[in-house]
Parts: sequence; structure tokens; C-alpha cells
Amino acid sequence: MSLSRRGLLAAGGAVGAAGALAAGASHAAARSGSAPSVRTGFDRLAADGYRLLSGQSVGLVTNPTGITRDVRHVVDVMHGDDRVDLAAVFGPEHGFRGTAQAGGSEGRHDDPATGLPVYDTYLKSGQALADIFTGSGVDTVVFDIQDAGARFYTYIWTLYDCMEAAALAGKRFVVLDRPNPVTGRAALGPVLQREFATFVGREPISQAHGMTVTELALLFNGEFLAEPVELTTVTMSGWRRSDFFDATGLPWVPPSPNMPTPDTALVYAGTCLFEGTNLSEGRGTTRPFELLGAEGVDRTWAEAANALELPGVRFRKAYFAPTFSKFQGKTIGGVQLHVHDRTLFDPVRTGIALLVTAKRSWSGFAWRPDNWIDKLTGSTRVRTLIDAGAGTDEVVDAWQDELAAFRRVRRGYLLYR
Repeated sequence: MSLSRRGLLAAGGAVGAAGALAAGASHAAARSGSAPSVRTGFDRLAADGYRLLSGQSVGLVTNPTGITRDVRHVVDVMHGDDRVDLAAVFGPEHGFRGTAQAGGSEGRHDDPATGLPVYDTYLKSGQALADIFTGSGVDTVVFDIQDAGARFYTYIWTLYDCMEAAALAGKRFVVLDRPNPVTGRAALGPVLQREFATFVGREPISQAHGMTVTELALLFNGEFLAEPVELTTVTMSGWRRSDFFDATGLPWVPPSPNMPTPDTALVYAGTCLFEGTNLSEGRGTTRPFELLGAEGVDRTWAEAANALELPGVRFRKAYFAPTFSKFQGKTIGGVQLHVHDRTLFDPVRTGIALLVTAKRSWSGFAWRPDNWIDKLTGSTRVRTLIDAGAGTDEVVDAWQDELAAFRRVRRGYLLYR
């Protein structure tokens, strides 16, 4: 992997430095006792009277996860506060209010609750998205969306596309931080090769990035954007890199319809790879990405997976009938993941192990005809190695050099201990 490593300092004026709320201004404070005290970027922005946005016409890129601790939506809060001029909302995949399923959005409309114009950003980038920002009349674009911690979760590429478009449109860009729900301890998995870039991976980062959205914004601005945007980030206080979401005391809102709980996010960076196969990844069940299966799969898959003794996880033979997506209305067999020690659990290794054992234990296993697995993993390597009979360790070992290179670059953009 080749990265430019322009870094924070080399970005110069592209990174805002507005007092204690600016990027890198402080690390997360240690919490005393057991009481949760994580304050999101929005919490800190509002508590400071929106001074960072003073005199600016503001557009907010958000979705249902943009909420306060008392579960009010930040759009509703800002709209009702005379200290900030919120003029527009920009909705990503699934829409601003979250009414659309995967691969959908809500289109251009006026929000019934506030009357604000809502613009659709989904699958828009470059000059087309810059024109939307220009047409909205805003001076500053603010981003506030909860991420799930995986490269192929599209909101981080909405962030990337909006940063690129804001630079083209000459707009200031502000990112409000929220926790990585599966911790920020480590980057895991293969690194995207640029020839496989899509909306499920624009740039060469690892499959599980182990970063927050402000850290990713700084990385994007310092390493990947041809024209860095005028960027300010508002960090959290009280968050530690080892914190899972339930340690934050913050309410969980599903970032998308098939990410119902933090448990889903815990496994997603590995089991989403089954989108690239003919097996169900559990969409249409109450446990998406924790239930995997297909017609004709029997107990031998769970037995083979358990025989690997993967750290932190066990597999139960399971039967389920998806209500939509693959195998809709059919009872199918497969496995359910049960993570019993999340500090030891490696979602990417586990996902690879499940692909390897599925192919070996079920004769009907096949990749999606469009080789979507290559887009998800970032190259042809995982697919071709598994097809050649490679085991889990051989597949995982194949990406260690590129992962080590990404980890070195990533380290320069981490804001929290």
C-alpha cells in the first residue's frame, strides 16, 4: 500500500483549530467511578453555544442517529435554537429520517417537522454533490452520523464525498464526533486496493478501521483528498479507545435498518462478507449478520467452525426463515454467532473462518456472480485464496504487510487514548 502521509501539519490551513473544540485539542478524559460521562461532539458544540457556527448559514448531514442523550434529534434541537442558523439538511443512504431500506434514500423534500429543505446525498459525489451544497446556500456543512466501524459501512464514504464536494464548493466543513461502537483499539483486515474502489470503499483503509469519524475525516483530508477541505472537528470528551458502545451511556439508534443493536456492529466487519456469497447474511431476521445460512446447510458447518476454537466466539447450529432478502419465506439452516468475550473476538478473522468452513462443509457454496466479495474485501485475494483451498491463517497472513503499513499511517490521526 502506498499512502502520501501528508499528515496533520502538512494539511496546514485545511484543518481548523478553533479553541478547545478543534481537531486534536484534547484527548478523551478518564472517567471517574462507573458513571458514564461521554459527551458527543454535538453535546460539546451545543454546550459552547454553537460558537463554531456563529454567523454561518449551516447545512447538516445526518440521519436518525444524530440525537442527544435525551433522544431528541439534533436537527430539531438546532432548528429551535436562535443561536444557530440551520438552513438545510442533507440525507445519506436510508434517508435523513431513516425511512428507506438498504440501497435507498428519501429524495429531495421538505421536512414535515421543521420545514427545512432536505437534500439527497446518496450516490452523489464530486461536482454533482458540490452543486447541491452550492444550491442550498449554506456556508458551512456539518456532519453528525453514528458509524459502525467497518470500511464497507457507507456513511464514512458519505463523509468522504461530502468533504470532497465541500472543498469543490468552497464550503467550510465541520465533523461532530461519536464513538466507534466496537472500540478504537485496532485496525483489522485487508486494506482496499484502489482499483476496487466503490461506495463500500473509496480509499485504502483496513476492513475494520478502529477510528472515529473525526479521526477518519482528518485521515481523509491529510492522505486522500486531492483538494483538502477547510476542516474543523469537534471531539468527544470521556471516550476511551477501549470503550464498547455500552460503556458510553449513550442511547443506541440503529444507523440503518439492518444494524439494530451494538451486537450487530460487533460482528458486522466480518460477517458482512456473506453479502458476497449465495448464503443469507441474516437480513430479514431479528439478528442480521449474527445469523448466516442457506437451504441445505446442516450442523456440519457449526461443528467445523467450532473446531477452529476461534477466540471469543462460539457457533450454534441454527434454523431461520428470512422475511425479506435472500431465501425470503424459506426455512434455512446455518449458524448463529455467540460472542462470549468481545475483548478477544476478531470479527474479520472470524468472517474469513466462516467463509472457509462454509465452502468446505456445504457443496452448494458459491460467490455472488458479480464477485461482490472483491469489493467488500478490497481485492481478489480473499476469493482466490479460498477457492484454492487456503485455510484461515493463510488468508489472514496474506494481508499483514499492508495492514501494518496502514496502522503506521493511522497512528498519526488518532485523537483519543
